[in-house]
Amino acid sequence: MMDAYPGVSNSDPTKHQERHYYLLSELQALVKGLPSSFQQRLSYNTLSDLALALIDGTVYEIVQGLLDIQHLTEKNLYNQRQKLHCEHQALKQDLVKKHKDALQTCKSHNLALLKSNQQAELEALEVRVREEQRMMDKKIVAEMDQKVIDQQNTLEKAGVPGFYVTTNPQELMMQMNLLELILKLQQKESQSGVI
Repeated sequence: MMDAYPGVSNSDPTKHQERHYYLLSELQALVKGLPSSFQQRLSYNTLSDLALALIDGTVYEIVQGLLDIQHLTEKNLYNQRQKLHCEHQALKQDLVKKHKDALQTCKSHNLALLKSNQQAELEALEVRVREEQRMMDKKIVAEMDQKVIDQQNTLEKAGVPGFYVTTNPQELMMQMNLLELILKLQQKESQSGVI
């Protein structure tokens, strides 16, 4: 396998160490842009370990792959929800048209009963729509939660410090900040032509 960074391999300790110091100093500079509560939690050792994990560029590729999967998933779920919304709109329009047609042909002595039945039909449809939307939203949340777990697992297995499966909001925010650091560093390196 070729090194992602020509001339930076474990077989050349000097280049390896130079790259580590470079990444560490870049990370330290980027951390200053984070809220102070997170700055305090990112120790020198954590940043140093993160810099080591980033040396060969593999983590950048993993993060990019995870982001691509997340964006595809979000787009797919959004499209599913939009499709459901359109189906519901069509059902409502059909029902309104059916009701209008029935009202036009209704005998006056049946009007009260017809209106009452139509109101019940409309309410039943609204209940069905709300329930289907609730189920869809529940499915979306479950799928996105699973994506987060998949991402945490993948990054933990890749040896990226700070990543493990958790639902703790503070830890999730820390992981999001770490991801932001990785993405900013990747962007900076790609703009400067390092990668």
